[in-house]
Amino acid sequence: MLNLELNHFLRRLALLLLAYSFILPGAALDGVAQSKPEFHRIEDVIYGRKAGMALTLDVFQPPAPNGYGVIFVVDGAWFSTHDATPNLPSVQPSAYKDLLHRGYTVFAVVLSSQPQFTIPQIIPDLRRAVRFIRYNAAKYDIKPDHLGIIGISAGGQLTLMIATQAQKGNAGSKDPIEREDSSVQAVVCFFPPTDFLNWGGPGIDGVGLQSMAQLRSAFGSRADTEAGRQALGREISPIYYVTSHLPPTLIIHGDADEVVAAEQGHYLYD
Repeated sequence: MLNLELNHFLRRLALLLLAYSFILPGAALDGVAQSKPEFHRIEDVIYGRKAGMALTLDVFQPPAPNGYGVIFVVDGAWFSTHDATPNLPSVQPSAYKDLLHRGYTVFAVVLSSQPQFTIPQIIPDLRRAVRFIRYNAAKYDIKPDHLGIIGISAGGQLTLMIATQAQKGNAGSKDPIEREDSSVQAVVCFFPPTDFLNWGGPGIDGVGLQSMAQLRSAFGSRADTEAGRQALGREISPIYYVTSHLPPTLIIHGDADEVVAAEQGHYLYD
């Protein structure tokens, strides 16, 4: 019964995304950005601290919560910001309107960014956010075992890293948040990188190379050598962590993508 319920959750979430949430940085939906959805917004909730700065998320609560939580990963090109900034991923309330209308509670999670932080350093931020949300499930009127997650592009890669590497909590931690596990129950992502070691074709290195050269700072100094790239590419590629425990996952990818080839989605599907 639980699996049927979660699969229904995934299907509904996917349809809502197709209708409303496919928003590129700086874009707006006709008739949506201008209208104000009914919701309660809690801004700048601190879910962790890192390098002397706060890691924050915004909570969007619908008038009639259905008990499901949707984590929206605010990230593109491994860059994340809270305030609306041209051509950069930011918290966009208009993107969540239809989810809120149908009772989903949305958590817009802002992460640390390149060039100050590399991809391996960004992934733990999202894992921490999932644990924080699960720990505070009752506070936000959601069920702790009913969490979905959404990511676009680099955010999709981060989403899949969480989905494929769910970690149990540390029962001995002094921090109660770290005692929670980081699993999610449904995943939707758009054009995500899935295998940096087979980038656009078998054996093609995409770790700061090829179409990823423009984002080389996200990979850090380990991308300076072939050995470093091979190790890093495996570490940050979701495809190498797929198991039978992967939650229901939907990947949406266009075949005209010149940065992340559609084969990346097919690789993970296969």
